[in-house]
Amino acid sequence: MSRRKGQKTLDYYFFPSWGSNAGDDETARSPPGQAESIASKPTEPRLDDEPELVSADVSTSEQPAASRDGKDRSSEFNLNCLGDPKFRGWLYKTEYGHSVTAAFEPVVVIEHEAVVGAFKCLYWLVKHEIAHHTNYPALLELADLLGCDYFAKLKIGKSTNYRSHRMVDEMLEILAGVIEAPILQDIRNSQAVGIELDESTDVAVIKQLDVHVRYLDKEGVLFSQFLDLVPLPDGKADTIVTAIHKILDQKGIPKDKIFGLGTDGAAVMTGRHNGVVKQLCDTMPWLVAVHCAAHRLALVCRDASEKTAYMKTFRDHLQHLHLYFCNSSNRTEVLKAAATTLGIANLKVKEVKDTRWLSQHQAVANLQRNLPAVLTALAEEVQHNKCPVAKGLYSFCATYRFVAALHLQADVLPHLARLSKIFQKEDVNFLAVKDQVPVTIASIQRIKEAGHNQPPGSALAKLHHDLNDPRGLGMFNIRAEEERERRGQQSSGSSDQQSFWGRFCTQVMEPYLLQLVEQLNGRFQELHILGAFSVLSPQAARKLDQDVPVSQLKTLAKKFHPMDEQTLLEEWSSFREHLTTGILKDKNQMDVMKELTSQYDELSQLYPCLSKLAAIGLTIPLSSVNCERDFSTMNRVKTDLRNRLQGEHLGDCLKISINGPPVGNFPYQEAMEQFFQKPRKIKCSNQPCSLCS
Repeated sequence: MSRRKGQKTLDYYFFPSWGSNAGDDETARSPPGQAESIASKPTEPRLDDEPELVSADVSTSEQPAASRDGKDRSSEFNLNCLGDPKFRGWLYKTEYGHSVTAAFEPVVVIEHEAVVGAFKCLYWLVKHEIAHHTNYPALLELADLLGCDYFAKLKIGKSTNYRSHRMVDEMLEILAGVIEAPILQDIRNSQAVGIELDESTDVAVIKQLDVHVRYLDKEGVLFSQFLDLVPLPDGKADTIVTAIHKILDQKGIPKDKIFGLGTDGAAVMTGRHNGVVKQLCDTMPWLVAVHCAAHRLALVCRDASEKTAYMKTFRDHLQHLHLYFCNSSNRTEVLKAAATTLGIANLKVKEVKDTRWLSQHQAVANLQRNLPAVLTALAEEVQHNKCPVAKGLYSFCATYRFVAALHLQADVLPHLARLSKIFQKEDVNFLAVKDQVPVTIASIQRIKEAGHNQPPGSALAKLHHDLNDPRGLGMFNIRAEEERERRGQQSSGSSDQQSFWGRFCTQVMEPYLLQLVEQLNGRFQELHILGAFSVLSPQAARKLDQDVPVSQLKTLAKKFHPMDEQTLLEEWSSFREHLTTGILKDKNQMDVMKELTSQYDELSQLYPCLSKLAAIGLTIPLSSVNCERDFSTMNRVKTDLRNRLQGEHLGDCLKISINGPPVGNFPYQEAMEQFFQKPRKIKCSNQPCSLCS
């Protein structure tokens, strides 16, 4: 077949660099050695159906390995030529064209695409916590309406359509298994593991045990993952311990790697004689049990309020205010009208609950900003509706002592809320107690020592200014209200405010702050075995007297047997040089421990005992807040309308919702491979394959 000048050869498409700078010169575009033969060939008329390109005689000619400029062009295959419609049209008409194009066409098996699409639909439903049994068939029908024709392949005969509850449950187990497998493998490879335990009751009044796990990967990165949710026949300690051992055995988690246990401090968990912690420590004496720091902080706030008479009453009235307005739409409208008059937007009296750790802080901050609107609404209810409840609340809230207590809480609670947020972090460890609790105690003591001279910008410093503001609290005559209630007489002036302030300091503020400091010291000062991990800090290495660090190392070696005490002390004597003058001298304790736990770092190989201690310290859970988050997810998944969801399928839904990757990142191919490990009626129609045959 001949070609005219300007026509493109097969070499032009596959090896364009041979003629990239030669214009329309046929000889320049041809490979060396063929230029003369091409130039000498006579031209022939082009056929009508022949495209503007022809092929060189690829069956007889041998392509050179070098181009005209001497550079190797043998590997420069031009993939862009496959998109040229002329080239593809011509290639299909040749004897070798079908085999060439077939090599570049993706192989799409419709039946496989249908199974993968079904997994995608189910995973999307479970990941977004939508009822999957009822919505999965409807979602497939919607996809079919939108043009996903391959879902028709799921219907085989009259009885098989892969949409039954049994099939949905089986696919759910496969999805959860794909997520869980790599997590379990990382847990088994971790140097140390910590678990968090908590129990709760779901909407169907079934007691559930939640198990959350902490572990390190080979790079020393800490991970916290949901492990399982197990229904319990009762809440006894023996039942819980049996369930824990069963979970560990089923998951293949080595018990000798579990060093930390975090609980909420309930009696069934921490009972001295037969509690869960006591029974587990009897079988695993190296276990370190920790009472959740977030729960301890909540107990600190509660006990400090209960041991200060007025603060307990103050806290109760905050809850009464919330209930008074939230239980009546009419009262809520009155409150909104008062807020609008005073120029306050989004006013809402928040609830105070023991189960919500930051609720009192949010309620106090909201009420301090909006107290004039609340008092206005209460006064209107008293004047127009003669409401006795509103009168009682107004009489209590429109007093100097209440306003002062509100400002005191506005100064104190932010420090406690900041500490609570630290304790609620997913990767929190013992360093939070060591570093942050003393800071919080010092902040509270400064408020107590300031007394009459509170720092500018604080809420207490603005107390008297707010009381005298005619556009705010000044319109309510707070001072007279105080005097009428407590002294039976009315008086005014700054001297009265000062006397009110003096009584408030001695009777309320100082006792309350003193109780807070005592409670914080009592519940967080004694760290037990956790305090010994401070030996891995640069500060411990710089001490001239090494008796304390050596004593801490001996304590850790004795606890976490079988750790050779002598080997540990030898490693410390060498590792100490890194902390004082070496590569770790400018790092904090957290960075030092991360360096030790990384299996790719030489420090973990040089100091294996210290590396294991660092891993233990990082994985011991300081709180059980992750279990609380798991229960929140459980309550979103298992609702009143889905109250029959239970057992391992409820746990699978939580694994997908909590641990599962985004919908677009899930390995659906792996799920499909597990799906076809059992004989299925759905088969490939084009050709037999090893996957589904």
